Amino acid sequence: MRLTSFTDYSLRVLMFLAADPERRATIAEIARTFEISENHLMKVVHLLGKAGLLANVRGKGGGLQLAKAPNAINIGKVVRTTEGRPMPAECFDRERNRCVITPICKLRHALDEAVKAFYAVLDQYTLEDLVRNRHAVAKVLFIDAARARVA
Repeated sequence: MRLTSFTDYSLRVLMFLAADPERRATIAEIARTFEISENHLMKVVHLLGKAGLLANVRGKGGGLQLAKAPNAINIGKVVRTTEGRPMPAECFDRERNRCVITPICKLRHALDEAVKAFYAVLDQYTLEDLVRNRHAVAKVLFIDAARARVA
């Protein structure tokens, strides 16, 4: 199963913020760090905010921060939120399915089982688990900011 870029970026934003939870970050800063589009990130941040995962602080000194503690953010739930209903094959889409073997096919059951196993593994992890090496993650992510402060 391949995650969409939207989900990938969502997880990156959450990890970025969890690496230094006391610090607020801007969309521009996160986009620069990961070399991705600010416009794309605005959509990601909007959804994460609607899902109750991010808080947006406006005004001077504002920015993004986690709305929950990293140990309260379940990775399986994040992926379900950003990916939507799993569609590993055409037969999972009732409206668009045109596969002629759907009524007798055993592949759908196997794929359904695989998707459930995929989420069962992700459900075992929180954002805290992904940034247990918080200092190493922060060092890599904030290296440009550290250089900018020195310069």
